[in-house]
Amino acid sequence: MDQLSNLAVTAGDGDPRRGLRAVAALRRLIELLERAQVQSARSQGWSWQEIAAELGVSRQAVHKKHSGG
Repeated sequence: MDQLSNLAVTAGDGDPRRGLRAVAALRRLIELLERAQVQSARSQGWSWQEIAAELGVSRQAVHKKHSGG
């Protein structure tokens, strides 16, 4: 089983300490993946509205989070 699968299994662990640590690690991974995909989309000319639609959030929310300003 790979590390990501282990984290997913551990997130459902009966021990809250282990489960919460796994959830936090998965959250960090998701943030890194989202940042990378938003940067990729912007470099390919996507609008903030297009990115927001794919993420299921508002244009304002994605712009605020990822515009760097």
